[in-house]
Amino acid sequence: MGGLIRVAIIGAGVVGASISRVLSMFEDFEVHLIEKEADVGWGVSKANTGIIHAGYDDEPDLFPLRAKLCAEGNLIWHEWVKDLDIPIRWCGSLVLAFNSEGEKILEELLDRGIRNGVPSLEIIDREKLKMLEPSSSKNATAALWAPTAGQISPWDAVAALVENSIANGVKLHLSTEVRGIKIVEGRISGLETNKSFLEVDCVINAAGLYADKISEMAGVGGYYIKPKKGEYLIFDKDAEPKVSRIIFPTPTPISKGVVVTTTTDGNLMIGPNAQDLPQNLREDKSNTYDGLKFIWESASNLVNKLPPRNKVIRFFAGLRPEPSGGDFIIRDYDEVFGFIEASGMRSPGLTSAPAVAQMILDALKAKFDLNPKLKAGWNRYRRRIKRFSEMTFEERIKAVNENPGYGRIICVDELVAEAEIVEAIRRGATTIDGIKFRTRACMGTCQGSSCTYKVAVILARELNVPLWSVSLKGPGTEIGIGDVKALFKEKNKLEGENQG
Repeated sequence: MGGLIRVAIIGAGVVGASISRVLSMFEDFEVHLIEKEADVGWGVSKANTGIIHAGYDDEPDLFPLRAKLCAEGNLIWHEWVKDLDIPIRWCGSLVLAFNSEGEKILEELLDRGIRNGVPSLEIIDREKLKMLEPSSSKNATAALWAPTAGQISPWDAVAALVENSIANGVKLHLSTEVRGIKIVEGRISGLETNKSFLEVDCVINAAGLYADKISEMAGVGGYYIKPKKGEYLIFDKDAEPKVSRIIFPTPTPISKGVVVTTTTDGNLMIGPNAQDLPQNLREDKSNTYDGLKFIWESASNLVNKLPPRNKVIRFFAGLRPEPSGGDFIIRDYDEVFGFIEASGMRSPGLTSAPAVAQMILDALKAKFDLNPKLKAGWNRYRRRIKRFSEMTFEERIKAVNENPGYGRIICVDELVAEAEIVEAIRRGATTIDGIKFRTRACMGTCQGSSCTYKVAVILARELNVPLWSVSLKGPGTEIGIGDVKALFKEKNKLEGENQG
């Protein structure tokens, strides 16, 4: 096939963003990354434990794609986090056993990990466990030690992937909902969206919780996505004790279990539970008393002591796309040329994402009979926003001298400067949540009660929009509603009359 191949990737989560970065390396593709939300990574990727799994969880005979791509993805992330300046803690993980039955499960996990190609796995005794993680439960008798596991910031990862993709020519379409797929003579012809018709030759379905609906639009599929809800608790940064490793219980057929970990930003986090939801509740991110109680009690069994309850600063829930067949769905279709699935990305989807992207590239090569040519000017690197909170005293003085915006602190809890917020807007943030996930403003102890309005004022100024129209996360979440909005309009009207 001659000329550029126009590719639309539906879904700007970690899987779609990884695919866009890999395809951006080549001259052969014109890449469009399409996202129905007002920003990237706001679906499954946002409310995520953020663990780069080692790769011992998935049985290769039952779930061959999950088993293969998790181990491969882990290796690739070790390189990508360096290229893209993504926060990561390569701290390793521990699966705790509390009796002989649990120790048998550790043996099974070790054997499975070896078959999956996971390096350096080891079953350790109680003495070595205490050395590696002093906070682990005194009742644990043994543990599986996986040193290649890591804790990543999932929203930082998606933002980095998308920024790097855009820098290399990918076109991002936000607040763009796919409403139909046009197929002419058995080939992909384009996408109908809420904004316009987009002519493309290939559609890659990375739509997360709605991937089955996208497949139905293409007249294929044969599977369904079941939402699985997981709830979490986050502690304040100064809450002690913290763990230095990622701590799991022995897994069950339902879930890997409640995890105790410390985020890349220094917050102790516990969760998730696992609750299957009906298909019509794909947006249910509510928390429940029973769910949070279960998380607390489960985490209490993994460590000697949790911080006081009054140190919890936030609880939240995320949804995972559980495919009806259990394994990842990565395939193309002869009956619809140019439609490719990258769906069913339940755990370990985050870990597997870079390897999934490579598999999609291989599928494109085969489908379009390609030997793609690398871009001469492709830039593998991206640097994240310079954080005032991470600078030394000397670096802060230099930063303020170069940019006075670093001298104005907007979020006191997280030491986020105005210059960081302005830079986040320059990189694509248009909402308060967009700023939050790029800078950590509003993520501290007060959870935005003292800085949300300051962020909103900067957004209004930089985007040149009325303050009341600034939103938390896109249309329908504006901070000015009802009479408040009317007052702003009246004030603008009077100011206009006075100027006239």
